[in-house]
Amino acid sequence: MHTKLFLILLLFTVKGSAQRIVTFPSLDGLLVTADLYLEDKDFPYILLFHQANSSRGEYKETAPKLTKLGYNCLAIDLRSGKEMNYIQNLTAAKAAENKLPNSYLDAEQDIIASIAYVKSQSVKPIILLGSSYSASLVMKVGNHLPEVFAIIAFSPGEYFQPKIILKDFLESFDKPLFVSSTLKENAFVKELVSEVSQDRLTLYTPAQGEGVHGSKALWENQNQSDETWLSLMMFFKNLKLE
Repeated sequence: MHTKLFLILLLFTVKGSAQRIVTFPSLDGLLVTADLYLEDKDFPYILLFHQANSSRGEYKETAPKLTKLGYNCLAIDLRSGKEMNYIQNLTAAKAAENKLPNSYLDAEQDIIASIAYVKSQSVKPIILLGSSYSASLVMKVGNHLPEVFAIIAFSPGEYFQPKIILKDFLESFDKPLFVSSTLKENAFVKELVSEVSQDRLTLYTPAQGEGVHGSKALWENQNQSDETWLSLMMFFKNLKLE
C-alpha cells in the first residue's frame, strides 16, 4: 500500500486497541506499571516512555496506531512523572509512597527493567521511544545495548547537567536513530547528535509550523501530526528487523 494512503487510513480509522495493565519490579524493587498493547506475539516491540509530569497516558492515542504498523507496544509509567490524559502515573505514586528517589536519572533503572520485562516475554526486536527527558534517557541507555534494535527520540536534550553530559554517551552510536525536534529546538538537537553517523540518523523537524515538544507531536490535534507520522513511518520502513 502506498505510504501516504496507509497514513490516511491509519490516522482516520484506528479507534483503539486492546490493552491490559502489567506490573514488574524496577532494579530497586519499585513496582512499575505499564499498559501492554499486544497485537500479535510475533510482532517486535516498541517501549514507550513519557515526558516530565506525564504518564503512560501520553500514548493512549499513539500506541494503538503503532500496533497497526506491526508492533506490540508497552507504555510505561516512569517514576518521574504525574498524569496525562486523565491517567495517573502509578509508578510515580508508588515511588512517593515508598520515599524512593524520583529524579529524571532515577527513572533510568525503570527503563532498564522495562527492557528486561519484554525480553522475558519475547525474543522479538525492541525499539525504544522516548519523549523529552525520557528521549534523552533512551538514547543513553539504548546505545550499545544488544537487546535494543533502534531508538526514537522526541525532543531530547541535556536534561541531566551538570552530572551527566548526554552528548558524551552518543559517541560511536550503534543503532538506527530517529530524532524529532521543534523548530526552536532544532539547532540544539543537531548539535547534540552531531557525532552520530549520518547513515544511522534520521533528523526530523516539521517543514511547516513550529512543531510540538515531545511525543505529543504525534497527537491528532497537533497541526503537523500527519507530517510527523509520515516521517516516522518512513523510518520504520527502512528498518531491517529480520
